Amino acid sequence: MAKHPNHKIIFGLKVKQLRLEKGMSLKQVSELTGLSQSYLNEIEKGKKYPKIDKIKTIASALESTESELTSLELKHNLAPIGALLKSNFLNDLPLDLFGIELSKVVEIIANSPLKVGAFISTLVELSRTYAVQEENFYHRALRAYQELHNNYFEDIETEVDRFIKMYDIPVGEAVPPQLLSAILKNRFGYKIEEKGLDKFPELSRFRSLYIPKKKKLLLNGKLNNEQKAFLFAKELGFCFLRLKERPYTTSFHKVNSFDEALNNYKAGYFAVAILVNRESFIRDVQNFFGQKKWNPQLFQQLTEKYHASATVLFQRFNIVPQFFDLENMFFIRFFHNLNRDIISIDKELHLNRKHYPHSNGLQEHYCRRWSSTSMLYQLKEQDDDATLRKPIFDVQLEQFHGTDDEYLCMTIAQPSYPATHKNSSITLGVLIDDKARKAIKFLDDPAIPRKQVHATCERCPIADCNERAAPPVFIQKKERHHLVEERLSKLLK
Repeated sequence: MAKHPNHKIIFGLKVKQLRLEKGMSLKQVSELTGLSQSYLNEIEKGKKYPKIDKIKTIASALESTESELTSLELKHNLAPIGALLKSNFLNDLPLDLFGIELSKVVEIIANSPLKVGAFISTLVELSRTYAVQEENFYHRALRAYQELHNNYFEDIETEVDRFIKMYDIPVGEAVPPQLLSAILKNRFGYKIEEKGLDKFPELSRFRSLYIPKKKKLLLNGKLNNEQKAFLFAKELGFCFLRLKERPYTTSFHKVNSFDEALNNYKAGYFAVAILVNRESFIRDVQNFFGQKKWNPQLFQQLTEKYHASATVLFQRFNIVPQFFDLENMFFIRFFHNLNRDIISIDKELHLNRKHYPHSNGLQEHYCRRWSSTSMLYQLKEQDDDATLRKPIFDVQLEQFHGTDDEYLCMTIAQPSYPATHKNSSITLGVLIDDKARKAIKFLDDPAIPRKQVHATCERCPIADCNERAAPPVFIQKKERHHLVEERLSKLLK
């Protein structure tokens, strides 16, 4: 019986490699061993692991030994696959979530081990060189999973509907945090300490901490009612959806597995759907998109209607692809570290295809013409005291230089409370195409500013940019390269 998780796969690879080296068909091995071709095929694919007597028979037919076939060591051109399996790189991939069998991946590698093995080894080395951490991989895999499902999950929506009926949750209005905390306490046995984290200054960046052994939820004393409502709703998501593997802090301190990242997302999705009812919000969005003129007050009214943060409200726009036939959208969140004046992207989601803006990991300056970044600088000018900074909400039409892509970008910039040295901006972008023009009536409102934008300052060819934060070094490098090519071409003629 195979003990090592990859034992079946390695055994199957060895059998197949030996058979091919000897130029034998499955039929010939079947005749020599008395085992069926289909059974041998299952062995080679890593799906079956034979008993000891059959291993001896197979070894004899292939002129090998039992110890050679059962060893976990892979030699010659299969060695890269062995290293890959030992690294757990393939085992860490959430293949089952995407309907992919590990044995299928290994089979593809085994069919051309030198080429495919070298390719994957290169990816592993690149990830090490550029410090692609395990948690980043989990988050990116989760993002791909969300994008494949258009960020809409009917099974969670169904559970939300069931929860709402079971606990008589208000629909189409604010859900009181007191109601949610009462359900946590009375139904799920939680103990909640409103200022439980305040005595641990080293944990001040977290909004909450859940201690499973005591069923105790410690809150940061600086939270407002909107933040509390979301935290309580998310905890109810973990409980009601029976999500066992989970993080215990609001923001990840460390991601231990893909299931942990996925369950955290599911609980967050549940919370947003509780706080902003689907059917009610569909009607709200119909009214919002149906306005002939851009009306920022309507969005403000929605945050007041649901007593929800802009982040929660923007996340609930996940219904748009499903109910408004607008698939080309992106959601992106920027953080502005005021102490170091660094702007970075910490969350993004692209539906249907990769859109601009997006993170690039190039350590360059993101375009300051994006509403996402320009509004962060507007917010910075308000006040040094984070508690006095007021959220800014605006809209902009952004046409990406060198492309035909233009987006309606709705952005809110706000303090990242309780952190005092950070501001954040959240942008919902919709590609302007025929579907968008049909659904969103205010697109032609002349009051909406239009700007031509690019990716980063270092790669931007726009000449008359007053917002530029860095010289276009890559454009200059290309121009120098072009001049060299031109001179060489003339001389070589």
